[in-house]
Amino acid sequence: MKKLLLITLITTTAGFLSCNKTLDSENDKSEIKKVIRIYERALNNSSTNAIVPLYSKNGIFMPQHFPSQIGTQNIKNAYEGFFKSIKIEIKFEIHEIEVVGDTAWVRTSSSGKTKILAINKFIQDSDNEMFIFKKINSSWKIHRYIFTSTVPRNN
Repeated sequence: MKKLLLITLITTTAGFLSCNKTLDSENDKSEIKKVIRIYERALNNSSTNAIVPLYSKNGIFMPQHFPSQIGTQNIKNAYEGFFKSIKIEIKFEIHEIEVVGDTAWVRTSSSGKTKILAINKFIQDSDNEMFIFKKINSSWKIHRYIFTSTVPRNN
């Protein structure tokens, strides 16, 4: 009887822990989605001040056709430079989120249009993105971010 009770207790505890882990993962995914939506709004509003706090202190932004921007100040400078030359109007679609401990990766695509401010002209924009997030002090931060256009470049 004691053996049956012990097996029941172990099985119930394992099931509870597994269920709790799933709930944590879903909560983490929800929080990460919120960060991506905030990032999307900040891009569309050309708001460097809203973007920079979304990154970890040693975050890396890897924009297409530019060197990697490492650390808060370089990331800030990069976005400020971009927003002086372009106005973005895009929407992200989240395709997958994987969470392992305090690290997560997110695959997205985005589409919309970009206005080239110097010539006052809009171009269609479509990208694939990969985000790597780190959970720092209970908050999910963009730790690495890279994107690449799906629109062929005109030469």
